[in-house]
Amino acid sequence: MGEKLFGTDGVRGQANSWPMTADMALRLGAAAGRYFRRDKQDKQEHRVVIGKDTRLSGYMIEYALTAGFASTGMNVFLLGPVPTPAIGYLTHSLRADVGVMISASHNPASDNGIKLFGPDGYKLSDEAEAGIEALLNNGVTPAAPENIGRAKRIDDARGRYVEYAKTTFPHRRRLEGLRIVLDCANGAAYRTAPEVLWELGAEVITLGVEPDGFNINLDCGSTKPQAAARRVLDTRADLGICLDGDADRVVLIDETGRIADGDQLMALIATRWAQEGRLAGNTLVATVMSNLGLERHLNAQGIALKRTPVGDRYVVEEMRAGGHNLGGEQSGHIVMTDYATTGDGLIGALQFLAAMVETGQPASELMQVFTPVPQQLVNVRFAKGKTPLKSDAVQSAILEAERALGADGRLLIRPSGTEPLIRVMAEALDPAQLERVLSSVVDAVRRES
Repeated sequence: MGEKLFGTDGVRGQANSWPMTADMALRLGAAAGRYFRRDKQDKQEHRVVIGKDTRLSGYMIEYALTAGFASTGMNVFLLGPVPTPAIGYLTHSLRADVGVMISASHNPASDNGIKLFGPDGYKLSDEAEAGIEALLNNGVTPAAPENIGRAKRIDDARGRYVEYAKTTFPHRRRLEGLRIVLDCANGAAYRTAPEVLWELGAEVITLGVEPDGFNINLDCGSTKPQAAARRVLDTRADLGICLDGDADRVVLIDETGRIADGDQLMALIATRWAQEGRLAGNTLVATVMSNLGLERHLNAQGIALKRTPVGDRYVVEEMRAGGHNLGGEQSGHIVMTDYATTGDGLIGALQFLAAMVETGQPASELMQVFTPVPQQLVNVRFAKGKTPLKSDAVQSAILEAERALGADGRLLIRPSGTEPLIRVMAEALDPAQLERVLSSVVDAVRRES
């Protein structure tokens, strides 16, 4: 049986353990290189762009991928630390056959991952991933000695993305007079994001801009915004912006220190775009995790909500299939295909800042677009070899909880795509009922874990 590498967002695992080893990265680079060299005999130059975040293991994986791609005749453009959305943009801009981002996103520094993008700048389809896996498992014929690829560093990759990101902010508008706390999670955007905001005129107070290979996402960034919230209050800032390790997601903080998730940002952008006639199909695409309050707010505005499984790739697939231009996740992935091919935390934040500049309203007024239905999420870790969701006791607890909630709430139970976790999420108008329902299901899952 062949190796199954690709998960919900590329290949991911602990660095220097399968599948995040130098050997596997080399083999994957060779397989992807051969897959994207459609005509094995042609003389046309074939290109791959490779970017990474700031993890120490990025060096190992970057060089291994480079060797693999070069062995099949692909010329490699090395971009260094850049945000994931920059890879989508630069793959298309540089007319590359494939793009690669080396990152484990919001995960700790001990993890890493490999995300692949096609020549259109979008993440690969299931079909393309299956094709690459088949080549990897069956073996790849290397290029002839005279056709081995070259490697080159692109020194201005960061600058190219900075200039592009600024074009997404309204023409002739500036951020002068705004004080912004920016937490880059010691990750891929530690230089690009401050440059964009400063060049647009903001006073920028930075956190998480001193990566050392080990501190990416460590008590900072979009998954740990508390330090940024304190800094917002201490400096009397107008807004806090928290990115994650590869800068494809964002969490915002208003001037009172209150934290808002991706649902609130999507609600604001969807409402504004609908009013301006810019919201394609008058529809927002979000996942099953988005709050019921978001759906009720959108419906009251005459805006449809399409839900997908969890994962920004599923959001993008639905957007492309339906011709929609706005989607995202509660976690802060905001996908605006008018501007980017994947989630872009910085460009999402710029849309919020545009609303602040154009309306003159403070972040606290713009950030609370709807009242969320009480929602709680509990992650239950399970032991290797265990399958809690197949247990009759767990299934019975789920059915009982769904009956109790009826039409006044939602229950969502799913395994994580990257960790041995069962995620149990519940929503209910009655907070006391929410506690009862969630506890009953979580207890049942724990007993089987």
